[in-house]
Amino acid sequence: MGHRLSKIYTRTGDKGETGLGDGKRVSKDHLRVETIGCVDETNSAVGMVLASTGLPEPVVDCLVEVQHDLFDLGGELCIPGHAAVTSEFVARLETQLDQFNANLPALKEFILPGGGPAAAACHLARTISRRAERRVVSLSVLEKNIRPEAIQYLNRLSDLLFVIARVLARHEQGSEVLWNRDRR
Repeated sequence: MGHRLSKIYTRTGDKGETGLGDGKRVSKDHLRVETIGCVDETNSAVGMVLASTGLPEPVVDCLVEVQHDLFDLGGELCIPGHAAVTSEFVARLETQLDQFNANLPALKEFILPGGGPAAAACHLARTISRRAERRVVSLSVLEKNIRPEAIQYLNRLSDLLFVIARVLARHEQGSEVLWNRDRR
């Protein structure tokens, strides 16, 4: 990294604007800034999963790589027209999805978010990832320089987080909480 921040506050955003990676200034409520923020929230939520103790090593390895990917995606969104997330990123998530899902029982009912602290955190990360995906889709409608790989990556990521939440529920408690439509 060629430029390091020596001072965290700059006061350049005090009037409600922020700078994009290409130097352009936009309002802090600009859809692009909102989208970048949702990707950042997803990364932080994945970090909350990783803060859990005793996670299986394959889960840790996978989610650390995801955090790096999300940083790349945020950079791509910060610099209009920049490409960072490739189809190889999406293919890697699909491979990991298949590997984690291979030993899980087939779904017959909806699963309630929960199953233990790490599994619940993973479900929360999944829902935040879905929001980030929706924001990227909204941005792609307005700005044609949004690459399809960004949407595909977040779509697979939310699926992967769902499957990892299932893995973690079994790791933590041995089971998941299924939705009971006839509970009354």
